[in-house]
Amino acid sequence: MINALLWAPLAFGIVGLFLPKRASGWWATLGALVTLVIAVGMVFDFDTGSSGLQHSVDVAWISGLGVDYSLGIDGLNLFLIVLTAVLWVGGTAFAAFREWERPQLFFFLMLLAETATLGSFLAQDLLLFVLFFDLMLVPFYFLFGAWGSDREGGPSAAAATLKMMIYTLIGSLLMLVGAIAAAIISADGGHLTFSIAAIQQQGLDVDSQRWIFWFFAAAFLVKMPAFLLHGWMPDAYRAAPLPVLVVFSGVLAKVGAYGFLRIVLPLFPDATIEFQEVILVIALASILYGSVMAFTQTNVRLIAGYSSVAQLGFITAGVFALRADGADGAILQMVNHGLVVAPIFVIVAILVERTGTEDIREMGGMALRAPVLAVLFLVVALATLAMPGSANFIGEFYILNGLFQEKIVFACIAISGVAMSAYYALRLYQHAMHNRKPDGIATREIGLRDAVVLAPLVLCILALALYPQLILHRTAPTVQQTVAGVTNGDAPEAELASGPTGRNQAYISRNRPIDP
Repeated sequence: MINALLWAPLAFGIVGLFLPKRASGWWATLGALVTLVIAVGMVFDFDTGSSGLQHSVDVAWISGLGVDYSLGIDGLNLFLIVLTAVLWVGGTAFAAFREWERPQLFFFLMLLAETATLGSFLAQDLLLFVLFFDLMLVPFYFLFGAWGSDREGGPSAAAATLKMMIYTLIGSLLMLVGAIAAAIISADGGHLTFSIAAIQQQGLDVDSQRWIFWFFAAAFLVKMPAFLLHGWMPDAYRAAPLPVLVVFSGVLAKVGAYGFLRIVLPLFPDATIEFQEVILVIALASILYGSVMAFTQTNVRLIAGYSSVAQLGFITAGVFALRADGADGAILQMVNHGLVVAPIFVIVAILVERTGTEDIREMGGMALRAPVLAVLFLVVALATLAMPGSANFIGEFYILNGLFQEKIVFACIAISGVAMSAYYALRLYQHAMHNRKPDGIATREIGLRDAVVLAPLVLCILALALYPQLILHRTAPTVQQTVAGVTNGDAPEAELASGPTGRNQAYISRNRPIDP
């Protein structure tokens, strides 16, 4: 079942290369739907009380180098896999409603990107993770470069794509070196293996952890992107096709945050504690910088792009609070952000088609003539600003709760990002929907084909707001085990098995135990 989940998109993509142009988009959408059905089936079949891997596959691949074809699902990646499947259905369907040059190749690359992203989430072998992590770059390089648009006053699509590749490849090469070093050092003359679980069990000395930690952190922070490492983002977002941005912004940034939970915390616990405050400073800088830039931009793409920088800063802060609440909130917020930013880019595409501009100062008057679109946009905007009652509010509450218990000063600063998110989300909505209608723009209602894509995404936002425990209940056991490995070494089994309702009492801070 897990192999079908991973390789179904690629299989559909290969077949789609030989189909007629008109059928390629709908065939790709069918492939994404099949993948979603498999992913949802795994949610229903998931054992919520287990912290270990489920549906795992582990066979020797390159035995001489200790590389295994090892896949698995647990609380850390279950809903990130579902998020990937959901957004790829939306992004692929949205693209299928539109005309593209060389559509067979376009949709093949979209589905190849889905397989690579799923592989990154599923991989339990360090080298396999690196390979899938790098493979993600290939389809997006061509999707951005070949189908992107040159923007007046900015670099060409090719130049923007090259800049993105340079940033991400440097990070990926550092991660490859770190992965090889971690396997060799942990083996210490014994059996070489890249298994994440085996390397964690064998352990690394503190000096090795320090420098390997930063090799992985660089790759993940570039991918997110974090403050000071986000230089590729503005140009790439301006150039990229909007249906591609639906999946790129909604999912790929989460691979970096997930990498911290899956690899950095378990393999480099001493370095994680030592550099905790450094990463938290980067996270807070991302929150503040991304928020300020989001409410000073007038380009709708960049408003969404910089808001993502801020939201990924919150997620990073939750991970490096090194508490169960913070990590639970980080995973929930990864899903929340993907479900919010994807419909934002769908709405952006609709607005650009209506108005012919990406500048919010030249938009307006949509609410009176397009009330359904305005209502859908309002739900997305309120979720973006973490309105109480939304799942985003729950996610940020968990993150801030964990951060307050660990680093109260950092938590107080992070709260300012919550206030700023309200400003840039409402500013975007106000300009697009309620400003005075400029002359010469179309203000018709959302069409059925776009509503078929947008409405299910908005319904996912509402459903998760009503029942965030759908995610929290299933992630808690694995999160507890992951964080306890950093904060307390070998935590007592009774605490690890305490379940989601007892995570606050059963957890242990970095400096002193807390009695349950």
